[in-house]
Amino acid sequence: MENTIVMSHVSKFYGKKQALCDINLTIHQGMFGLLGRNGAGKTTLMKTLATLHEKKEGEITVCGIPIESAGKVREITGYLPQDFSMYPNMSVYECLDYLGALSGMSAAARRSEIDRLLKKVNLFEQRKKKVKALSGGMKRRLGIAQALLHNPKVLIVDEPTAGLDPEERIRFRNLLCEVAEERIVILSTHIVGDIEATCEDIAILNEGKILFCGTVSQLLTDAQGKVYSVTVEKKELPQVKKNHIVTGMLAQGTQMRLRIISENAPEISEMVMEEPNCEDAYMYCLWKNGCDVESVTGGE
Repeated sequence: MENTIVMSHVSKFYGKKQALCDINLTIHQGMFGLLGRNGAGKTTLMKTLATLHEKKEGEITVCGIPIESAGKVREITGYLPQDFSMYPNMSVYECLDYLGALSGMSAAARRSEIDRLLKKVNLFEQRKKKVKALSGGMKRRLGIAQALLHNPKVLIVDEPTAGLDPEERIRFRNLLCEVAEERIVILSTHIVGDIEATCEDIAILNEGKILFCGTVSQLLTDAQGKVYSVTVEKKELPQVKKNHIVTGMLAQGTQMRLRIISENAPEISEMVMEEPNCEDAYMYCLWKNGCDVESVTGGE
């Protein structure tokens, strides 16, 4: 069975509103990042791949299985939704044991697999703790454990690091990279740093349309020569923001050091061309595709 997801001309509607528009993507084994703003259509696409939503048009195969064969697709797919929750008064172990029983696992298989997974997600010491007593990061790691319980070939995670502190976010990202060595892992997020730290292949989604599909290196190359740092007086800031996309600010007394995106070199004193980072490249991609992009409003 091939480890590839193929989407061809996929569209989805909610009534008259088109949530996905002619999506064409091929996703191979490893980490794949789906980046986009809130409301871009990421969750709709994730739920469609997880067979929780039906597509309107197009074709999807998951490891060679047509998406219409929902039962077979679910057998090889693990899903961690954005609003993941478990039974609060059950212990960590009891939750996984219950879900394993529902999926038809034998008692012996559950015992060995649950212990292995809890060690993998660093929750073995918390196996007797009630779910309601877990931190946000622990609950997300429990969510990954339940998604991996039946050893899926595809793992879909939707906005998994939203609300986590930096240390827990790093721990979670490392866990995703580890499990991606053996399967397809699709990470949907609006946090550029999560994509930059984990994914080589990415797609950018906006208003249900794919704006970019390729590697992080290709995205950075597209923004080469479009990013500058400039120093301006604070009173000049409104005019600069009117003419350019500002991706970073740093106050320096009466002046502001700005990081801006511009198609051509800005006529501003102390202008220096910079190497684009992923946030710059993402903002440039949105801007060049005609999206309404606002400059940052706060200092660094």
